[in-house]
Amino acid sequence: MACTTILIGKKATYDGSTIVARNEDSPNGQFEPKRLVVVRPEEQPRTYTSTESHLSIELPDNPMRYTAVPDAIPGHGPWAAAGFNELNVGMSATETITSNPRVLGADPLVKYQPAQGTEGEPGYVPARPGGIGEEDMVTLVLPYITSARDGVKRLGELLERYGTYEMNGIAFSDVDEIWWLETVGGHHWIAKRVPDDAYVTMPNQLGIDYFDLADAEGDAVEHMASADLRSWMREHHLDLTLIRPEVIDDIYEDLYYEYAEDDLDDDDAFEDSEDASDDEPDFLDVLDDVRERVLAGDIFNPREAFGSHSDSDHVYNTPRAWYMQRCLNPRDRWDGSAAELTPESDDIPWARVPERKLTVEDVKDVLSSHYQGTPFDPYGYKGTPASRALYRPIGINRNGQLAVLQLRPYADEAWRAVQWMAFGSNPFNALVPFYANVDELPEYLGNTTARVTSESFYWANRLIAALADARFHENSAAIEGYQEKMAAAGHAMLHRTDAEAAKLAPEKVSEQLAAANDQLADELKRATEELLGKVLYTTSCAMKNGFAMSDNER
Repeated sequence: MACTTILIGKKATYDGSTIVARNEDSPNGQFEPKRLVVVRPEEQPRTYTSTESHLSIELPDNPMRYTAVPDAIPGHGPWAAAGFNELNVGMSATETITSNPRVLGADPLVKYQPAQGTEGEPGYVPARPGGIGEEDMVTLVLPYITSARDGVKRLGELLERYGTYEMNGIAFSDVDEIWWLETVGGHHWIAKRVPDDAYVTMPNQLGIDYFDLADAEGDAVEHMASADLRSWMREHHLDLTLIRPEVIDDIYEDLYYEYAEDDLDDDDAFEDSEDASDDEPDFLDVLDDVRERVLAGDIFNPREAFGSHSDSDHVYNTPRAWYMQRCLNPRDRWDGSAAELTPESDDIPWARVPERKLTVEDVKDVLSSHYQGTPFDPYGYKGTPASRALYRPIGINRNGQLAVLQLRPYADEAWRAVQWMAFGSNPFNALVPFYANVDELPEYLGNTTARVTSESFYWANRLIAALADARFHENSAAIEGYQEKMAAAGHAMLHRTDAEAAKLAPEKVSEQLAAANDQLADELKRATEELLGKVLYTTSCAMKNGFAMSDNER
Protein backbone atom coordinates (compact mmCIF):
# COMPACT_ATOMS: atom_id res chain seq x y z
CA MET A 1 0.00 0.00 0.00
CA ALA A 2 1.01 3.62 -0.61
CA CYS A 3 1.38 4.51 3.07
CA THR A 4 3.27 6.81 5.44
CA THR A 5 4.65 5.72 8.84
CA ILE A 6 6.04 7.43 11.94
CA LEU A 7 7.54 5.58 14.91
CA ILE A 8 8.41 7.27 18.23
CA GLY A 9 10.60 5.81 20.96
CA LYS A 10 9.48 5.94 24.58
CA LYS A 11 11.88 8.70 25.66
CA ALA A 12 10.75 10.93 22.79
CA THR A 13 7.03 10.85 23.65
CA TYR A 14 5.15 13.12 26.03
CA ASP A 15 4.21 10.34 28.47
CA GLY A 16 6.81 7.62 27.96
CA SER A 17 4.64 5.60 25.58
CA THR A 18 5.90 3.79 22.54
CA ILE A 19 3.94 5.02 19.52
CA VAL A 20 3.57 3.37 16.11
CA ALA A 21 1.41 5.13 13.52
CA ARG A 22 0.71 4.50 9.85
CA ASN A 23 -1.62 5.83 7.20
CA GLU A 24 -3.02 3.08 5.00
CA ASP A 25 -3.60 4.54 1.55
CA SER A 26 -5.19 2.92 -1.48
CA PRO A 27 -3.58 3.05 -4.93
CA ASN A 28 -4.48 5.98 -7.16
CA GLY A 29 -8.09 5.76 -8.28
CA GLN A 30 -9.06 3.30 -5.55
CA PHE A 31 -10.73 3.89 -2.19
CA GLU A 32 -10.70 0.72 -0.10
CA PRO A 33 -13.31 0.81 2.71
CA LYS A 34 -11.94 -0.17 6.14
CA ARG A 35 -13.38 -1.20 9.51
CA LEU A 36 -12.13 -1.75 13.07
CA VAL A 37 -12.75 -5.18 14.62
CA VAL A 38 -11.68 -7.66 17.26
CA VAL A 39 -10.60 -11.08 15.96
CA ARG A 40 -11.32 -13.76 18.57
CA PRO A 41 -9.28 -16.98 18.80
CA GLU A 42 -12.13 -19.06 17.39
CA GLU A 43 -12.31 -16.75 14.34
CA GLN A 44 -8.59 -17.12 13.53
CA PRO A 45 -7.98 -19.70 10.78
CA ARG A 46 -5.88 -22.79 11.53
CA THR A 47 -4.98 -23.12 7.84
CA TYR A 48 -4.46 -19.79 6.15
CA THR A 49 -4.62 -19.40 2.35
CA SER A 50 -3.54 -16.18 0.70
CA THR A 51 -5.86 -14.77 -1.94
CA GLU A 52 -3.05 -13.05 -3.85
CA SER A 53 -0.41 -15.79 -3.84
CA HIS A 54 -2.53 -18.95 -3.33
CA LEU A 55 -0.14 -20.00 -0.56
CA SER A 56 -1.46 -22.17 2.29
CA ILE A 57 0.20 -22.07 5.71
CA GLU A 58 -0.63 -24.17 8.77
CA LEU A 59 -0.95 -21.91 11.83
CA PRO A 60 -0.45 -22.65 15.54
CA ASP A 61 -3.49 -23.81 17.47
CA ASN A 62 -3.16 -21.22 20.24
CA PRO A 63 -3.88 -17.78 18.72
CA MET A 64 -4.57 -14.81 20.94
CA ARG A 65 -7.37 -12.31 20.50
CA TYR A 66 -6.29 -9.24 18.56
CA THR A 67 -7.62 -6.03 17.09
CA ALA A 68 -7.41 -5.39 13.35
CA VAL A 69 -8.42 -2.91 10.66
CA PRO A 70 -9.31 -5.19 7.73
CA ASP A 71 -10.78 -4.38 4.36
CA ALA A 72 -14.55 -4.10 4.66
CA ILE A 73 -15.38 -5.65 1.29
CA PRO A 74 -14.55 -9.37 1.21
CA GLY A 75 -12.90 -11.18 -1.65
CA HIS A 76 -9.24 -10.26 -1.67
CA GLY A 77 -7.92 -11.28 1.74
CA PRO A 78 -7.96 -9.72 5.22
CA TRP A 79 -5.41 -6.86 4.93
CA ALA A 80 -5.68 -6.62 8.73
CA ALA A 81 -3.36 -3.56 8.80
CA ALA A 82 -2.74 -2.81 12.49
CA GLY A 83 -3.65 -3.85 16.00
CA PHE A 84 -2.74 -5.21 19.42
CA ASN A 85 -2.88 -8.74 20.78
CA GLU A 86 -3.81 -9.76 24.33
CA LEU A 87 -0.22 -9.32 25.55
CA ASN A 88 -0.09 -5.66 24.50
CA VAL A 89 2.12 -6.31 21.49
CA GLY A 90 1.40 -4.07 18.53
CA MET A 91 1.96 -4.60 14.81
CA SER A 92 1.44 -2.35 11.79
CA ALA A 93 1.81 -3.87 8.33
CA THR A 94 2.80 -2.77 5.88
CA GLU A 95 4.61 0.19 4.37
CA THR A 96 5.33 -0.71 0.75
CA ILE A 97 8.98 0.12 0.09
CA THR A 98 11.35 0.25 -2.87
CA SER A 99 14.33 -1.79 -3.99
CA ASN A 100 16.71 -1.96 -6.95
CA PRO A 101 17.54 -4.37 -9.79
CA ARG A 102 20.72 -5.68 -8.11
CA VAL A 103 18.77 -6.90 -5.09
CA LEU A 104 15.84 -8.28 -7.09
CA GLY A 105 18.25 -10.10 -9.38
CA ALA A 106 20.13 -11.62 -6.45
CA ASP A 107 16.98 -12.78 -4.62
CA PRO A 108 13.92 -12.54 -6.89
CA LEU A 109 10.48 -11.87 -5.44
CA VAL A 110 8.34 -14.99 -4.99
CA LYS A 111 5.30 -14.36 -7.18
CA TYR A 112 2.40 -16.67 -7.92
CA GLN A 113 2.85 -18.61 -11.16
CA PRO A 114 -0.43 -19.82 -12.72
CA ALA A 115 -0.61 -23.32 -14.17
CA GLN A 116 0.44 -23.70 -17.77
CA GLY A 117 -1.29 -26.09 -20.12
CA THR A 118 -3.89 -28.71 -19.28
CA GLU A 119 -3.45 -31.13 -16.41
CA GLY A 120 -2.76 -34.66 -17.67
CA GLU A 121 -1.44 -33.49 -21.02
CA PRO A 122 2.22 -33.25 -22.07
CA GLY A 123 3.93 -30.03 -21.10
CA TYR A 124 1.59 -29.27 -18.21
CA VAL A 125 3.21 -27.18 -15.49
CA PRO A 126 1.27 -26.95 -12.19
CA ALA A 127 0.64 -23.61 -10.49
CA ARG A 128 3.31 -22.44 -8.08
CA PRO A 129 2.23 -20.48 -4.98
CA GLY A 130 3.79 -17.12 -4.28
CA GLY A 131 5.14 -15.85 -0.99
CA ILE A 132 3.49 -13.78 1.74
CA GLY A 133 2.60 -10.10 1.46
CA GLU A 134 0.78 -7.21 3.09
CA GLU A 135 -2.53 -9.02 2.76
CA ASP A 136 -1.32 -11.77 5.08
CA MET A 137 1.25 -10.52 7.59
CA VAL A 138 -0.82 -9.30 10.54
CA THR A 139 -2.98 -12.45 10.42
CA LEU A 140 0.08 -14.71 10.28
CA VAL A 141 2.07 -12.98 13.02
CA LEU A 142 0.20 -10.80 15.53
CA PRO A 143 -1.91 -13.51 17.26
CA TYR A 144 1.20 -15.50 18.18
CA ILE A 145 3.91 -13.10 19.40
CA THR A 146 4.90 -12.13 22.93
CA SER A 147 7.05 -9.04 22.28
CA ALA A 148 8.15 -6.69 19.52
CA ARG A 149 11.40 -8.61 19.21
CA ASP A 150 9.45 -11.88 18.99
CA GLY A 151 7.40 -10.38 16.15
CA VAL A 152 10.56 -9.70 14.16
CA LYS A 153 11.71 -13.27 14.69
CA ARG A 154 8.40 -14.86 13.64
CA LEU A 155 7.99 -12.74 10.53
CA GLY A 156 11.66 -13.26 9.65
CA GLU A 157 11.22 -17.04 9.83
CA LEU A 158 8.14 -16.85 7.59
CA LEU A 159 9.99 -14.70 5.05
CA GLU A 160 12.96 -17.06 4.94
CA ARG A 161 10.70 -20.10 4.52
CA TYR A 162 8.01 -18.83 2.14
CA GLY A 163 9.47 -15.66 0.66
CA THR A 164 7.53 -12.55 -0.32
CA TYR A 165 6.18 -11.16 -3.58
CA GLU A 166 6.70 -7.50 -2.65
CA MET A 167 8.99 -5.20 -0.68
CA ASN A 168 7.57 -4.11 2.67
CA GLY A 169 8.35 -2.39 5.97
CA ILE A 170 6.67 -3.62 9.15
CA ALA A 171 6.56 -2.16 12.68
CA PHE A 172 6.34 -4.08 15.96
CA SER A 173 5.93 -2.52 19.40
CA ASP A 174 5.68 -3.37 23.05
CA VAL A 175 5.86 -1.11 26.09
CA ASP A 176 9.68 -1.02 25.98
CA GLU A 177 10.71 -1.32 22.33
CA ILE A 178 9.80 -0.57 18.73
CA TRP A 179 11.37 -2.61 15.93
CA TRP A 180 11.20 -1.85 12.21
CA LEU A 181 11.67 -4.73 9.73
CA GLU A 182 12.37 -4.21 6.03
CA THR A 183 12.18 -7.04 3.52
CA VAL A 184 15.11 -7.33 1.11
CA GLY A 185 14.41 -9.22 -2.10
CA GLY A 186 12.39 -12.42 -1.96
CA HIS A 187 13.71 -14.06 1.23
CA HIS A 188 16.03 -11.66 3.06
CA TRP A 189 15.29 -9.06 5.71
CA ILE A 190 16.81 -6.60 8.15
CA ALA A 191 15.36 -5.13 11.34
CA LYS A 192 16.47 -2.25 13.53
CA ARG A 193 15.37 -1.11 16.98
CA VAL A 194 14.05 2.44 17.03
CA PRO A 195 16.20 4.53 19.40
CA ASP A 196 14.29 5.38 22.58
CA ASP A 197 14.95 9.11 22.23
CA ALA A 198 14.18 9.37 18.51
CA TYR A 199 11.42 9.24 15.93
CA VAL A 200 11.49 7.51 12.54
CA THR A 201 9.82 8.77 9.35
CA MET A 202 8.99 6.28 6.61
CA PRO A 203 7.50 7.13 3.22
CA ASN A 204 7.26 4.35 0.58
CA GLN A 205 11.01 3.82 0.42
CA LEU A 206 13.54 1.52 2.03
CA GLY A 207 14.65 3.69 4.91
CA ILE A 208 17.24 2.21 7.29
CA ASP A 209 20.50 4.08 6.71
CA TYR A 210 22.85 2.49 9.28
CA PHE A 211 23.18 -1.20 10.05
CA ASP A 212 25.59 -3.22 12.20
CA LEU A 213 26.02 -6.77 10.89
CA ALA A 214 28.16 -7.79 13.87
CA ASP A 215 25.34 -6.88 16.27
CA ALA A 216 22.78 -8.71 14.11
CA GLU A 217 24.97 -11.81 14.09
CA GLY A 218 25.76 -11.52 17.79
CA ASP A 219 23.69 -10.20 20.68
CA ALA A 220 21.09 -8.49 18.43
CA VAL A 221 20.84 -5.53 20.79
CA GLU A 222 19.69 -3.11 18.10
CA HIS A 223 19.89 -5.07 14.84
CA MET A 224 18.53 -8.37 13.49
CA ALA A 225 18.71 -9.89 10.03
CA SER A 226 18.33 -13.05 8.00
CA ALA A 227 21.13 -15.45 8.96
CA ASP A 228 23.00 -15.41 5.64
CA LEU A 229 22.76 -11.67 4.97
CA ARG A 230 26.50 -10.99 5.11
CA SER A 231 27.50 -13.85 2.80
CA TRP A 232 24.63 -13.12 0.40
CA MET A 233 25.64 -9.47 0.18
CA ARG A 234 29.26 -10.43 -0.42
CA GLU A 235 28.37 -12.97 -3.10
CA HIS A 236 26.28 -10.43 -5.02
CA HIS A 237 28.45 -7.33 -4.35
CA LEU A 238 25.59 -5.42 -2.71
CA ASP A 239 27.47 -3.38 -0.11
CA LEU A 240 28.21 0.01 -1.68
CA THR A 241 30.28 1.35 1.22
CA LEU A 242 33.40 2.98 -0.21
CA ILE A 243 36.01 2.05 2.38
CA ARG A 244 38.96 4.43 2.17
CA PRO A 245 40.85 4.24 5.47
CA GLU A 246 42.44 7.65 5.02
CA VAL A 247 39.01 9.28 4.59
CA ILE A 248 37.61 7.45 7.62
CA ASP A 249 40.63 8.48 9.65
CA ASP A 250 40.19 12.12 8.61
CA ILE A 251 36.54 12.04 9.73
CA TYR A 252 37.56 10.28 12.94
CA GLU A 253 40.21 12.90 13.73
CA ASP A 254 37.81 15.80 13.04
CA LEU A 255 35.19 14.31 15.36
CA TYR A 256 37.81 13.47 17.98
CA TYR A 257 39.22 17.00 18.18
CA GLU A 258 35.77 18.60 17.97
CA TYR A 259 34.63 16.51 20.92
CA ALA A 260 37.82 17.20 22.86
CA GLU A 261 37.54 20.95 22.34
CA ASP A 262 33.87 20.99 23.34
CA ASP A 263 34.67 18.99 26.45
CA LEU A 264 37.47 21.35 27.49
CA ASP A 265 35.34 24.43 26.83
CA ASP A 266 32.44 23.16 28.90
CA ASP A 267 33.16 22.64 32.59
CA ASP A 268 29.68 21.21 33.11
CA ALA A 269 30.24 18.67 30.40
CA PHE A 270 33.51 17.69 32.06
CA GLU A 271 31.83 17.30 35.42
CA ASP A 272 29.03 15.28 33.82
CA SER A 273 31.56 12.96 32.23
CA GLU A 274 33.25 12.48 35.62
CA ASP A 275 29.91 11.62 37.21
CA ALA A 276 28.77 9.34 34.38
CA SER A 277 28.02 5.74 35.19
CA ASP A 278 30.83 3.28 34.54
CA ASP A 279 28.58 1.25 32.23
CA GLU A 280 27.92 4.21 29.91
CA PRO A 281 30.44 4.20 27.04
CA ASP A 282 32.41 7.37 26.44
CA PHE A 283 31.81 9.08 23.11
CA LEU A 284 35.41 8.57 22.02
CA ASP A 285 35.19 4.85 22.83
CA VAL A 286 32.06 4.63 20.70
CA LEU A 287 33.83 6.51 17.92
CA ASP A 288 36.75 4.06 18.06
CA ASP A 289 34.35 1.13 17.90
CA VAL A 290 32.46 2.54 14.91
CA ARG A 291 35.72 3.19 13.06
CA GLU A 292 36.86 -0.39 13.55
CA ARG A 293 33.49 -1.81 12.53
CA VAL A 294 33.36 0.27 9.34
CA LEU A 295 36.87 -0.84 8.38
CA ALA A 296 35.93 -4.46 9.14
CA GLY A 297 32.84 -4.28 6.91
CA ASP A 298 30.38 -4.71 9.77
CA ILE A 299 28.65 -1.36 9.27
CA PHE A 300 26.94 -0.37 6.04
CA ASN A 301 24.08 1.74 4.70
CA PRO A 302 21.11 -0.48 3.69
CA ARG A 303 19.40 2.41 1.91
CA GLU A 304 22.36 2.60 -0.47
CA ALA A 305 22.72 -1.18 -0.79
CA PHE A 306 19.10 -2.28 -1.03
CA GLY A 307 17.03 0.84 -1.76
CA SER A 308 16.34 3.26 -4.60
CA HIS A 309 17.12 6.85 -5.59
CA SER A 310 14.80 7.30 -8.55
CA ASP A 311 13.14 10.37 -10.02
CA SER A 312 9.80 9.06 -8.77
CA ASP A 313 11.21 8.85 -5.23
CA HIS A 314 11.90 12.59 -5.43
CA VAL A 315 8.26 13.48 -6.09
CA TYR A 316 6.53 10.64 -4.23
CA ASN A 317 8.68 9.63 -1.25
CA THR A 318 11.47 11.91 -0.07
CA PRO A 319 9.24 15.02 0.12
CA ARG A 320 7.09 13.33 2.76
CA ALA A 321 10.05 12.48 4.99
CA TRP A 322 11.35 16.03 4.47
CA TYR A 323 8.08 17.63 5.56
CA MET A 324 7.56 15.42 8.62
CA GLN A 325 11.05 16.19 9.88
CA ARG A 326 10.59 19.85 8.98
CA CYS A 327 7.62 19.88 11.37
CA LEU A 328 9.33 17.98 14.20
CA ASN A 329 12.74 19.70 13.98
CA PRO A 330 11.71 23.18 12.80
CA ARG A 331 14.92 24.95 13.91
CA ASP A 332 16.96 23.21 11.23
CA ARG A 333 17.47 24.96 7.90
CA TRP A 334 14.82 23.59 5.53
CA ASP A 335 14.30 26.35 2.99
CA GLY A 336 16.30 28.44 0.56
CA SER A 337 19.86 28.11 -0.65
CA ALA A 338 21.13 27.37 2.87
CA ALA A 339 18.80 24.38 3.36
CA GLU A 340 20.56 21.35 4.82
CA LEU A 341 17.96 19.00 3.30
CA THR A 342 15.46 19.54 0.49
CA PRO A 343 12.31 17.65 -0.54
CA GLU A 344 14.42 15.71 -3.03
CA SER A 345 17.38 14.85 -0.79
CA ASP A 346 18.36 11.18 -0.72
CA ASP A 347 20.07 11.40 2.68
CA ILE A 348 17.17 12.45 4.91
CA PRO A 349 17.87 10.58 8.18
CA TRP A 350 15.88 7.47 9.00
CA ALA A 351 15.81 8.42 12.69
CA ARG A 352 16.47 11.65 14.53
CA VAL A 353 15.97 13.21 17.95
CA PRO A 354 13.07 15.72 18.01
CA GLU A 355 13.39 19.22 19.45
CA ARG A 356 10.83 18.40 22.13
CA LYS A 357 8.76 15.45 23.29
CA LEU A 358 6.11 14.39 20.77
CA THR A 359 2.37 13.87 21.30
CA VAL A 360 -0.42 11.95 19.63
CA GLU A 361 -1.54 15.29 18.19
CA ASP A 362 1.88 15.74 16.57
CA VAL A 363 1.43 12.34 14.95
CA LYS A 364 -2.00 13.28 13.63
CA ASP A 365 -0.70 16.61 12.31
CA VAL A 366 2.20 15.19 10.32
CA LEU A 367 0.15 12.30 8.97
CA SER A 368 -2.54 14.76 7.84
CA SER A 369 -0.11 17.22 6.30
CA HIS A 370 -0.09 18.60 2.77
CA TYR A 371 3.02 20.80 2.86
CA GLN A 372 1.35 23.68 4.71
CA GLY A 373 3.44 26.84 4.72
CA THR A 374 5.42 25.84 1.63
CA PRO A 375 4.96 26.43 -2.12
CA PHE A 376 3.92 22.77 -2.40
CA ASP A 377 0.57 22.96 -0.52
CA PRO A 378 -2.28 22.03 -2.90
CA TYR A 379 -4.62 24.18 -0.78
CA GLY A 380 -2.14 27.04 -0.33
CA TYR A 381 -1.48 30.37 -1.99
CA LYS A 382 2.31 30.26 -2.13
CA GLY A 383 4.22 29.18 -5.20
CA THR A 384 2.58 28.42 -8.53
CA PRO A 385 -0.07 25.98 -9.74
CA ALA A 386 2.80 23.76 -10.88
CA SER A 387 4.61 23.79 -7.51
CA ARG A 388 1.37 23.12 -5.61
CA ALA A 389 0.92 19.88 -7.57
CA LEU A 390 4.58 18.84 -7.56
CA TYR A 391 4.78 16.46 -4.58
CA ARG A 392 2.55 13.71 -3.21
CA PRO A 393 0.88 14.91 0.03
CA ILE A 394 0.79 12.78 3.19
CA GLY A 395 -2.84 13.71 3.88
CA ILE A 396 -4.16 12.55 0.51
CA ASN A 397 -7.63 11.88 -0.88
CA ARG A 398 -7.09 8.10 -0.74
CA ASN A 399 -6.14 7.77 2.93
CA GLY A 400 -8.19 4.79 4.07
CA GLN A 401 -7.37 4.60 7.76
CA LEU A 402 -4.89 5.86 10.31
CA ALA A 403 -4.10 3.59 13.26
CA VAL A 404 -1.95 4.99 16.08
CA LEU A 405 -0.79 2.25 18.46
CA GLN A 406 0.04 3.65 21.90
CA LEU A 407 1.39 1.60 24.82
CA ARG A 408 1.31 3.57 28.07
CA PRO A 409 3.87 2.39 30.66
CA TYR A 410 2.06 4.00 33.61
CA ALA A 411 -1.22 2.20 32.92
CA ASP A 412 -2.06 -1.27 34.19
CA GLU A 413 -1.48 -4.01 31.63
CA ALA A 414 -5.23 -4.60 31.42
CA TRP A 415 -5.83 -1.13 29.96
CA ARG A 416 -2.35 -0.17 28.71
CA ALA A 417 -2.97 -0.55 24.96
CA VAL A 418 -4.84 2.25 23.18
CA GLN A 419 -5.60 2.17 19.47
CA TRP A 420 -6.33 5.64 18.11
CA MET A 421 -8.32 5.51 14.86
CA ALA A 422 -9.28 7.77 11.99
CA PHE A 423 -10.91 6.87 8.67
CA GLY A 424 -10.85 8.64 5.31
CA SER A 425 -8.75 11.59 4.18
CA ASN A 426 -6.74 12.78 7.19
CA PRO A 427 -6.93 16.58 6.72
CA PHE A 428 -10.70 16.29 7.27
CA ASN A 429 -11.11 13.56 9.92
CA ALA A 430 -10.71 13.16 13.67
CA LEU A 431 -8.42 10.78 15.56
CA VAL A 432 -10.03 9.10 18.57
CA PRO A 433 -8.77 6.49 21.10
CA PHE A 434 -10.20 3.08 21.90
CA TYR A 435 -9.06 0.56 24.48
CA ALA A 436 -7.74 -2.54 22.73
CA ASN A 437 -8.12 -5.14 25.49
CA VAL A 438 -11.80 -5.76 24.82
CA ASP A 439 -13.87 -8.52 23.24
CA GLU A 440 -15.82 -6.17 20.99
CA LEU A 441 -15.31 -2.70 19.49
CA PRO A 442 -17.98 -0.09 18.69
CA GLU A 443 -20.30 -0.88 15.80
CA TYR A 444 -19.92 2.66 14.39
CA LEU A 445 -16.33 1.83 13.43
CA GLY A 446 -16.94 -1.80 12.52
CA ASN A 447 -20.11 -1.70 10.41
CA THR A 448 -18.48 -0.60 7.14
CA THR A 449 -19.77 -2.33 4.01
CA ALA A 450 -19.82 -1.41 0.33
CA ARG A 451 -22.99 0.62 0.97
CA VAL A 452 -22.37 4.35 1.35
CA THR A 453 -24.12 5.58 4.50
CA SER A 454 -23.55 8.24 7.13
CA GLU A 455 -24.28 5.55 9.76
CA SER A 456 -20.71 4.32 9.15
CA PHE A 457 -17.76 6.29 10.55
CA TYR A 458 -15.72 5.37 7.47
CA TRP A 459 -18.31 6.55 4.95
CA ALA A 460 -19.25 9.65 6.96
CA ASN A 461 -15.61 10.77 6.84
CA ARG A 462 -15.37 10.04 3.14
CA LEU A 463 -18.45 12.21 2.52
CA ILE A 464 -17.11 15.05 4.67
CA ALA A 465 -13.75 15.05 2.86
CA ALA A 466 -15.27 15.00 -0.63
CA LEU A 467 -17.57 17.92 0.24
CA ALA A 468 -15.05 19.97 2.23
CA ASP A 469 -12.24 19.68 -0.31
CA ALA A 470 -14.15 21.82 -2.82
CA ARG A 471 -14.36 24.71 -0.31
CA PHE A 472 -11.33 23.93 1.83
CA HIS A 473 -10.79 27.32 3.47
CA GLU A 474 -14.48 28.01 4.14
CA ASN A 475 -14.84 24.61 5.87
CA SER A 476 -11.52 24.58 7.74
CA ALA A 477 -12.75 26.25 10.95
CA ALA A 478 -15.56 23.74 11.41
CA ILE A 479 -13.23 20.82 10.71
CA GLU A 480 -10.53 22.04 13.08
CA GLY A 481 -13.11 22.56 15.80
CA TYR A 482 -14.40 19.01 15.31
CA GLN A 483 -10.88 17.55 15.40
CA GLU A 484 -9.96 19.39 18.60
CA LYS A 485 -13.26 18.55 20.29
CA MET A 486 -12.94 14.83 19.63
CA ALA A 487 -9.25 14.68 20.56
CA ALA A 488 -10.05 16.37 23.88
CA ALA A 489 -12.99 14.02 24.44
CA GLY A 490 -10.68 11.07 23.78
CA HIS A 491 -8.09 12.19 26.31
CA ALA A 492 -10.82 12.86 28.88
CA MET A 493 -12.28 9.40 28.31
CA LEU A 494 -8.88 7.78 28.90
CA HIS A 495 -8.24 9.74 32.12
CA ARG A 496 -11.72 8.97 33.45
CA THR A 497 -11.76 5.30 32.48
CA ASP A 498 -8.23 4.61 33.73
CA ALA A 499 -9.30 5.85 37.16
CA GLU A 500 -12.54 3.85 37.10
CA ALA A 501 -10.83 0.64 35.96
CA ALA A 502 -8.31 0.87 38.80
CA LYS A 503 -11.16 0.47 41.29
CA LEU A 504 -12.65 -2.64 39.66
CA ALA A 505 -12.08 -6.34 40.12
CA PRO A 506 -9.94 -7.70 37.24
CA GLU A 507 -12.81 -9.68 35.72
CA LYS A 508 -14.89 -6.49 35.39
CA VAL A 509 -12.27 -4.34 33.64
CA SER A 510 -12.77 -5.44 30.04
CA GLU A 511 -16.50 -4.77 30.27
CA GLN A 512 -15.81 -1.27 31.63
CA LEU A 513 -13.34 -0.53 28.83
CA ALA A 514 -15.83 -1.66 26.19
CA ALA A 515 -18.53 0.56 27.72
CA ALA A 516 -16.18 3.56 27.64
CA ASN A 517 -15.35 2.82 23.99
CA ASP A 518 -19.07 2.72 23.15
CA GLN A 519 -19.76 6.01 24.93
CA LEU A 520 -16.99 7.75 23.03
CA ALA A 521 -18.22 6.25 19.76
CA ASP A 522 -21.70 7.64 20.45
CA GLU A 523 -20.24 11.10 21.04
CA LEU A 524 -18.13 10.72 17.92
CA LYS A 525 -21.17 9.82 15.83
CA ARG A 526 -23.08 12.89 16.98
CA ALA A 527 -20.12 15.21 16.34
CA THR A 528 -19.41 13.68 12.92
CA GLU A 529 -23.03 14.02 11.82
CA GLU A 530 -23.05 17.63 13.02
CA LEU A 531 -19.89 18.36 11.02
CA LEU A 532 -21.34 16.65 7.94
CA GLY A 533 -24.33 18.98 8.16
CA LYS A 534 -22.12 22.08 8.46
CA VAL A 535 -19.89 21.07 5.54
CA LEU A 536 -22.88 20.17 3.39
CA TYR A 537 -24.42 23.59 4.04
CA THR A 538 -21.20 25.55 3.38
CA THR A 539 -20.39 23.73 0.17
CA SER A 540 -24.01 23.83 -1.03
CA CYS A 541 -24.00 27.63 -0.69
CA ALA A 542 -20.99 27.76 -3.03
CA MET A 543 -22.51 25.64 -5.80
CA LYS A 544 -22.05 27.12 -9.26
CA ASN A 545 -25.79 27.01 -9.99
CA GLY A 546 -26.60 29.22 -7.01
CA PHE A 547 -28.50 32.49 -7.58
CA ALA A 548 -28.88 35.44 -5.21
CA MET A 549 -32.54 36.22 -5.97
CA SER A 550 -35.26 34.04 -4.46
CA ASP A 551 -39.01 34.17 -3.86
CA ASN A 552 -40.77 32.34 -1.07
CA GLU A 553 -38.39 33.56 1.71
CA ARG A 554 -39.04 31.99 5.12
